[in-house]
Amino acid sequence: MLIPLFFVPLVVATLFSFFSTPLTILLSKRLGLTDNPKTHKHPKVVHAYTVPRGGGLPIFFALLSSLLFLPLNKPLIGILVGATIALTVGLLDDYYEEKISPLIRLASNFLVAGCVVAAGVQINFITNPVQGGIVKLDQIQIFLPLSSIIALFWIAWCMNFVGFSGGVDGQLPGFVAISATTIGILSLNFTEDVAQWPVIALAGITAGAYLGFLPWNFYPQKIIPGYGGKSLAGFLLATLSILSGAKLATAILVLGIPLTDALFVVFNRIRKGRLPFWGDRGHLHHRLLDLGWGKRRIALFYWCSSAILGIMALNLNSKQKFYTIILLPILFLVLILWINYLSTSLRPPGRGNG
Repeated sequence: MLIPLFFVPLVVATLFSFFSTPLTILLSKRLGLTDNPKTHKHPKVVHAYTVPRGGGLPIFFALLSSLLFLPLNKPLIGILVGATIALTVGLLDDYYEEKISPLIRLASNFLVAGCVVAAGVQINFITNPVQGGIVKLDQIQIFLPLSSIIALFWIAWCMNFVGFSGGVDGQLPGFVAISATTIGILSLNFTEDVAQWPVIALAGITAGAYLGFLPWNFYPQKIIPGYGGKSLAGFLLATLSILSGAKLATAILVLGIPLTDALFVVFNRIRKGRLPFWGDRGHLHHRLLDLGWGKRRIALFYWCSSAILGIMALNLNSKQKFYTIILLPILFLVLILWINYLSTSLRPPGRGNG
């Protein structure tokens, strides 16, 4: 059995992250890497007290444990260089309280994605979920190979939409750990392919990095992931989904709630003539807060949703995953309509409406 390929790196990364987080909290306070809701006035801010930022530091430190388990080859170098850039931009954004332009952050996302794509991490094929077989993307050339273009946009998009669902205590590290675990377990089914062994270890490291951070971020949070911790989450999950054999459907399914929420939010922002990556209070976790849900409850909802979708991803075939992914936006819309109905029906009547 090759299960230790996943669990040993997970335990080591968990310990790295857990014990380095309190040091990060102290360092963030000394360097002014904090989020003060009195000075950082933004509709999306939901905490009422000053919280240290810089959560990307222990996540990155845990990622360095990959040097203990993985060969220092071209893909790993690309991942570590990309993660270093993501962390640097994240810490700068944390220090300046998210005053860095969203367009600059987006450009940095593509730069980070370019590091791993240039190292050979590309989506060379996708499975045709309806007719079966595969579609080879590396044979289609549009300035660059289509395999490189899709990988660039997939990684950059993941770095954004995963971070969108990180506004509530414990929300992000929980579903990221579950998502990485799902990819790791799926890769364990293909252990006869030695090329999957590093992927299994990296999945365990990613899960452990966020699992070790979770106790410090859960309500009441002692530290927030910050832009660095959020963008690293999307970067690592996107890269894992590619390295594990282009299992994009699995990643899309297990991240179904954050992904669908991001699509709805971006659509609404564009519809209102606003920049799609400029934060607001339109996310699902904000709607649930306005409905009266507590932060623990919201975090658990995201974890349970990811776990259920992860179990489905492990048991469905390609065609079933495809139709489930198609169904998710419909179910999400029903959920939003239900929340809107409850928000209206539970609102106390005004003087003018009887």
